Amino acid sequence: MPHVRSVSVGAWIRSGSRLEEPAENGISHFIEHMLFKGTGRRSAEEIARSVDSIGGNLDAFTSKELVSFNAKVLDEHLPRAFDILSDLMLNPAFREEDIEKEKGVILEELKMEMDNPEYLVHEIFCSNFWKDHPLGKPILGTRETLRSFTREMVDNYFRRIYVPSNIIITAAGNLKHERLIELARQYFEPLAWSGPMPPSPPPATHARLVMRDKKSLEQIHICLGVPIYPLAHEKRFVCYVLNTILGGGMSSRLFQNIRERQGLAYSVYSELNLYRDSGALLVSAGTSAASAPKVVEAVVKEFRSLKQEPIPAEELRRAKDHLKGSLMLGLESTSSRMANLARQELFFGRFFTLDELSESIEAVTAEEVGEVARDCFDSRHIAVTVLGRLAGLKITRDELVC
Repeated sequence: MPHVRSVSVGAWIRSGSRLEEPAENGISHFIEHMLFKGTGRRSAEEIARSVDSIGGNLDAFTSKELVSFNAKVLDEHLPRAFDILSDLMLNPAFREEDIEKEKGVILEELKMEMDNPEYLVHEIFCSNFWKDHPLGKPILGTRETLRSFTREMVDNYFRRIYVPSNIIITAAGNLKHERLIELARQYFEPLAWSGPMPPSPPPATHARLVMRDKKSLEQIHICLGVPIYPLAHEKRFVCYVLNTILGGGMSSRLFQNIRERQGLAYSVYSELNLYRDSGALLVSAGTSAASAPKVVEAVVKEFRSLKQEPIPAEELRRAKDHLKGSLMLGLESTSSRMANLARQELFFGRFFTLDELSESIEAVTAEEVGEVARDCFDSRHIAVTVLGRLAGLKITRDELVC
């Protein structure tokens, strides 16, 4: 991207929380935190100061299938970014006192999230939808697993996961590929070689109806979902269009019908949770106890409509333009380009140009959207989680017939 002065560079671990054993739940996220607590060369304060002093940004996050450590700096400071990232990932100190202190920090993060009903209803849904599989476990872990982490556990997991065969380095901005290779070799070559990571078993999905009473909430929070194709499936672009039409924006069917026409909810939307070997289309809404059955009925009605009635040409056009616009606008920064490179390499093993992506969206037909809807919107496979002050509220399988 020669027109910019910045470079974003990231080191990506191709296994997030889904590779954790039950007793390790939360350890990937815990290690992400611990790498910022100090290395053999830098204290936690020196890590922060080393990036701040050049006006850059240093960040990290953990998801269910990857962990990212990334920096955004002026192009002239790219070697400094590599020095810092490699120091974090090759030389963590894992001091006992820091481990104990960070347990307290993440326990507070966990409490904060548990106080967020949208987070909580989603976690309850996932724990039942992907029951007994790491995809159904919380990325943050639980109070019990967090308290059980020892230095030996942390160090053993780190050495098992942070290996060359499990790491990808991507960058975007004002740089040359040859320079990137040179810096990667200079700073990451000390990593000990290892073989490929063992595959993670694919999950089964479960269509469970879960009603969870939480009297402190003013709203009823609903999460309703169905199994859908994995992230790299050939029909993924059809899924993107379907999701956009259903609940992907302010002009979507769910928003217009449930919020604008009926006034049943302030927040209502759909989203795709896609993984290597599984996926779910989720509908989320917050409403009153009296309106909850009407919201569920309205969602099921939209499922039925997408299965039975052809998508109008104008609505299909609008969904495609929305997707393409979001895609193009979302890739204007160096950091988003860097992340896009990583995800494409991690999940597809190749790079798709913007033209290829745009053409794939454009190729989706109304008939294909209907086929995917008929395949996925099966009342036998719909899972529902309801959280709030229930006061006798029940959702039954009979109400989900579509």
